[in-house]
Amino acid sequence: MWSTEHTLETTATREQVWRAWSDVPRWPEWNPDLERADLAGPFAAGSRITMTPHGDEPIELLIADALEPDLFVDEARLGETVVRTIHRVETVGADRRRVVYRMEIAGPEGERIGPAISGDFPEVLAGPVARVES
Repeated sequence: MWSTEHTLETTATREQVWRAWSDVPRWPEWNPDLERADLAGPFAAGSRITMTPHGDEPIELLIADALEPDLFVDEARLGETVVRTIHRVETVGADRRRVVYRMEIAGPEGERIGPAISGDFPEVLAGPVARVES
């Protein structure tokens, strides 16, 4: 299995970060790679997200787990390869939280596609944090 993890500390509350994550249609406002993002159903386990990158085909994600306001996990299935992205918020002090994005890829393509699809994690992680801190 291939994996990577990026973190960022913030003064934003867990609830503020959760609101940014759960407002899927607004993801393109803080993720410049996306042309659009759509949510089918509630922001909860079992619902689907369709992300459309600029100039590329849509990517369908399953929300595999959601525990408001601490965590959500999305999964993309690419043939025999499963890409799981774990988004979580941890309290690290009275006024500090750590936002974590962890990607785990199981299957034959993990080593090849992992670095390419997670290369922008620092920027993507900073997007919702900057939005809720402003």
